[in-house]
Amino acid sequence: MSFTHLHLHTEYSLLDGAIRIEDLINKVKSEGMEAVAITDHGVMYGVVDFYAQAHRAGIKPIIGCEVYVAPGSRFEKTVVRGTESAYHLVLLAENQEGYRNLVQLVSKAFLEGFYYKPRIDKALLREHSRGLIGLSACLAGEIPSLILSGEREKAEQVALEYAEILGKDNFFLEIQENKIPEQKIVNQALLEMGNKYDIKIVATNDCHYLEAEDASVHDVLLAIQTATTLDDPKRLRFPTAEFYFKSPEEMERDFSYCPQALENASWIAKRCQVTLELGQVNLPDFPVPAGFDAPGYLRSLCWEGLAKRYGEPPPERAREQLEYELKVIEDMGYSTYFLIVWDFVNFARQKGIMVGPGRGSAAGSIVAYTLGITSIDPLQYGLLFERFLNPERVSMPDIDIDFCFERRGEVIEYVAEKYGKTNVAQIITFGRMMARQAVRDVGRALGWSYGEVDKIAKLIPGGPGVTLKKALESNSQLRELSRQNKELQHLLEVASRIEGMCRHASVHAAGVVISNQPLTDYVPLQRMNEGEIITQFEMDALQELGLLKMDFLGLRTLTVIEKALQIIKNTQHQEIDLEKIPLDDEETFSLLRRGETTGVFQLESSGMKELLRRLNPSNIEDLIAILALYRPGPLGSGMIEDFINRKHGKVKIDYPHPVLEPILRETYGVIVYQEQVMRIAAELAGFTLGEADILRRAMGKKQPEVMKEQRAKFVEGALQKGCSKQKAEEIFDLIEYFAGYGFNKSHSAAYALIAYQTAYLKAHYPTEYLAACLTSVASDNEKVAKFIGECKRLGIQVLLPDINESLANFTVVGENKIRFGLAAIKNVGDSAVEEILTRRREGKFLNIFDFVERVDARAVNKRVLESLVQAGAFDELHPHRAQLLASLEDISILSRKKKSKKRQKSLFGEGNDEGENFSLREVEELPREELLRMEKEMLGLYISDHPLKVEDSTSSWAAVPLGQISNLKQEVKVRVRGIVSKSKKITTKNGGNMYFVTLEDESGSVEVVFFPQLASQLEDYLSRKQIIWVVGKIDLLDNGERKIIAEELIDIEEEGKSSSVVHIEIPEREKTLKTIYFLKDYLHRFPGSFPVVLHVQGEKESWAVELGESFCIDWSEEIERAIKDALEEGEIWLAG
Repeated sequence: MSFTHLHLHTEYSLLDGAIRIEDLINKVKSEGMEAVAITDHGVMYGVVDFYAQAHRAGIKPIIGCEVYVAPGSRFEKTVVRGTESAYHLVLLAENQEGYRNLVQLVSKAFLEGFYYKPRIDKALLREHSRGLIGLSACLAGEIPSLILSGEREKAEQVALEYAEILGKDNFFLEIQENKIPEQKIVNQALLEMGNKYDIKIVATNDCHYLEAEDASVHDVLLAIQTATTLDDPKRLRFPTAEFYFKSPEEMERDFSYCPQALENASWIAKRCQVTLELGQVNLPDFPVPAGFDAPGYLRSLCWEGLAKRYGEPPPERAREQLEYELKVIEDMGYSTYFLIVWDFVNFARQKGIMVGPGRGSAAGSIVAYTLGITSIDPLQYGLLFERFLNPERVSMPDIDIDFCFERRGEVIEYVAEKYGKTNVAQIITFGRMMARQAVRDVGRALGWSYGEVDKIAKLIPGGPGVTLKKALESNSQLRELSRQNKELQHLLEVASRIEGMCRHASVHAAGVVISNQPLTDYVPLQRMNEGEIITQFEMDALQELGLLKMDFLGLRTLTVIEKALQIIKNTQHQEIDLEKIPLDDEETFSLLRRGETTGVFQLESSGMKELLRRLNPSNIEDLIAILALYRPGPLGSGMIEDFINRKHGKVKIDYPHPVLEPILRETYGVIVYQEQVMRIAAELAGFTLGEADILRRAMGKKQPEVMKEQRAKFVEGALQKGCSKQKAEEIFDLIEYFAGYGFNKSHSAAYALIAYQTAYLKAHYPTEYLAACLTSVASDNEKVAKFIGECKRLGIQVLLPDINESLANFTVVGENKIRFGLAAIKNVGDSAVEEILTRRREGKFLNIFDFVERVDARAVNKRVLESLVQAGAFDELHPHRAQLLASLEDISILSRKKKSKKRQKSLFGEGNDEGENFSLREVEELPREELLRMEKEMLGLYISDHPLKVEDSTSSWAAVPLGQISNLKQEVKVRVRGIVSKSKKITTKNGGNMYFVTLEDESGSVEVVFFPQLASQLEDYLSRKQIIWVVGKIDLLDNGERKIIAEELIDIEEEGKSSSVVHIEIPEREKTLKTIYFLKDYLHRFPGSFPVVLHVQGEKESWAVELGESFCIDWSEEIERAIKDALEEGEIWLAG
């Protein structure tokens, strides 16, 4: 018989539905069914994907939603005790009008009726009822709920009301067979009600998973959703295992008593005829000046821009490329697209909002360059338009734009105003349970402890494309553990079945959709927790619908550059145009070659710094190549070593064919870029650049059949160009290999330009640039500490805030001096800062009395004043903070009296100056430790000094700087020491105490985890000490963050009494690494019990590392002399 499932939840019923759309469509086909519906809870997230996959498979897609209906008005945001906040109702779109109404209902449920869940009400349903078919839903529906509560008459009234709202033939009473006792009661009542009022009955199964055996997996999903474990008796669970996709035969068996209900399901399916127009282009209209159409106006702007970029007359090559690109753009119908992008980029530039030089493949377009959308010359750098827009593979162009992080919102607001707020929205994205996340979630649901699950999750590699299957194939330890442990086998099996499913919805970081009419004509909307209105369709679905999707990215580096240029203008009285700075500046490349790139865009990591030192970049092309090569693939393949050795002449540069030399010369014969692959195919095998782009894509996707065709085409083309078949095959193999690692040069070139610009600013204006860097990370103490460390390394002083010098943010106050901003002080809000700066414009503050008299006490209250004093903001006026703190109450009283007398004087023309000679209370200054503690509390950091400096001067032990922890790998054993800034205790299931302690030093901070076996010792330490020493192992979290798992607490005083340490100091030179390796071998000649600490002394910074136990040596005058003689430079001594 024919049957259609009309009530079905996919994975887009987040953590409730366990049906993947692809699996669903395959199941429908295998059962010989012709149609199926999607009815997720309150949302339409999966509709476009469902529709597209069903159509491709020849299955009719029925679009619906199980909406939530408020018991009263959707605007009432309260619930009466004992009543439901919302009832379920299944709505199906019968036609196009019904689809539009469903979109409206689902959108307004979020925008108007959200209360725990997105809710409509009956009034809203009346407004948007046409073209919809309604089903009374599951036991959570209003009619079944009333039946079960004994309100049969009211249930009948509600049924008649729905029939009246939707139309008699458009409302159905829904019966199910799921072995729930209450369902039997409801079914009987619904059948009687249907007969009594001539309301048709329909059979469904409320499918939440695909196969009967998937019930246990669905149960785990519910436990994940509710953050409970399977053994929690109070958790949400389905009472039976019947909510699967039953076959037509099973449905016929279950509903043999009511075959009409099955026939009605098929009848509804036949009635539903909704078409989604996929693959269309629905660009918003762009108003052009009179006398122009869109292509003509675009042409006019581009030719005007060409003259500005290249001068008059422009080079013939530039003119030809522009004409070619304009023709392609016009033929493809994308002139309006480029005008829209030009318009909002032009708005940003006119408003002084920093715009990036380009991003992605758009930098390969001369049209984008002449319009000012990008700032990098595609002809100069050999960038290809076809990599961006291929005339032989029609698809919507995709231009992503970087804006100043702080002002990106202004551009989005401009777009919303121009095209209409109803036509613009941000875009949804879905977090999915990838391999590690799936293991962690399932482990928690199964009741595994954090430590047990964490151990397994750590065996799964991070990064994109990693699946549990691949992890088991690549990791023998995980495979062996799984083979030995049945419980682990079960965990991994369940995790693999939910792996990749949607877990939650969030706002896309940059995506914005712009429509030619109200978005709800195309796509449902919803409101997120922070109030953002977003689409319910993700980016790919919006593109399928032909809507314009743009990425407005906020790039913090552009904010830093913008602030740095402003600071330079204010302090140096220079206006710098970054588009005109020389790209061969020696100071800049010298900084890069030294690897002094803290704060330099894309070049900050320790690995990148080391790469810069080894490569010695000498031109911008080297920088472009570095950004393209510093990725996991090239790093692991040896490409970088080959590139460096070829640049330095250690490996001969060979070109497999003379045609390849001009293409590969800039990268020393190594294929680094996708554009090089395309050029080789064009030059050697006669491909058009459009065909070459198709080849590049095929190589990236590694599709065997496609690659076989492309290989034959390449070899044939090369033969016609006079190349031998053997050589053509050899070159194809070469580019096929490198294509797997090749990077988009357009993107690399654009980002290399930003990297160079930031390096240029740091090289020439280090104080101003680092002040901008500090301001950009002011809310992140760890990053502030990093940049303060860099300032110290460069001899730049970072000073405490000062009431007469500080601005809101970090301020340059002289050569090599940066002053902390007032806004960084705890309890000092924006209004207080604004009041202080406003009064200071009238003249500097003479003392604290002058300050208190002049500022408004409503903005600068006693708490603000106390915070300013504790932060040291009055130190220049009053060196003793203790006096100020002791006198604050007196100062406030005096200020109030004086202000009162001034008012009297202005009213009555009299008054006296009693109190002018008031002096501060005489008290002893606070201890240095207390002053530092205040600084730390008010600023989040130690600025004027650091408590660890005292210990460093007396200790012979070495510790890893906490700022370096982020560079270390999993399981690396370290010794660290720091000040305890935060401590959190939890009690384990076994009743033991576990501590999470944050340690800080001058370089950064790290969280250290203490398990119960160290808890009592730690408690003793915390009662006596501010600084603790710990030995532990690095624990790398899924998000890349590192913690330390403590293994040992060190009492440094006792250790110092009982042991001595050998110190070896060597200067930092080019051959430092060679010296270290020599020492490691040489020390083995003198085995003993003295630990060895190696110090490397640089010009501006030094570091120390304790060598492991295997390097402990004996000690005598002869050994000291032998080691010293072996060192060309350096010192050796015994301490402790």
